[in-house]
Amino acid sequence: MKEVKHVFFDLDRTLWDFESNSEATLKELFSDFKLSEKLGISDTEFIYEYKRINEIFWEDYRNGTIEKQHLRYGRFETALKYFGRDDKQMASEIGELYISQSPRKTGLIDGSLDVLEYLNPNYKLHIITNGFEEVQHIKMQSSGLSPFFQHIITSESAGAKKPSGVIFDFAERLTGATAQNSVMIGDHFEADIIGAMESRWKAVFFEPEKPKMKNEPFIHIHHLKELMDIL
Repeated sequence: MKEVKHVFFDLDRTLWDFESNSEATLKELFSDFKLSEKLGISDTEFIYEYKRINEIFWEDYRNGTIEKQHLRYGRFETALKYFGRDDKQMASEIGELYISQSPRKTGLIDGSLDVLEYLNPNYKLHIITNGFEEVQHIKMQSSGLSPFFQHIITSESAGAKKPSGVIFDFAERLTGATAQNSVMIGDHFEADIIGAMESRWKAVFFEPEKPKMKNEPFIHIHHLKELMDIL
């Protein structure tokens, strides 16, 4: 990839360890709201169902069928209802605290800092994320990622969500990059990989669990440090 000058990363699950940071926050909120007594379940049971529901809400949000506010609170309202508690006020309070507390968690995907320190001297690094505008900067500052990146491009600032070509075009205009000298690195196949390739960018699929397939039209890595052999 000698022609690459601009390296664009997804944030959640690619650099920032969404799973561990989210789970830690959910356990804290489960305890703070005494949900074990109110719902008669363990935090493990609640988190398992919440994650399932959250994925459905995020897919709807990416597809444009629900708005940000509905995602923010509806996922908790639906989780509470699943366990027999219809309480919009509690769902709203949990939703607000989750958005406030989880971005301040500092867990990173293994190898993140090593890779960024390796790439930083020779490439212009940027973020492209579908995450909420107001929390992405907090995540990056809290976890020590901010100094490595020149631009943080969110779906809200671009007016479109990945995989839409609009957000990739916006990224090119903002950063001065071109399709020929850009690569997108992310964990979501449709949003990051299909979106990038449809915009004629190079793409690196970061997915530790999935085996590599023959003749993939993108690079597939299982650990971030593999980027040091690619770039």
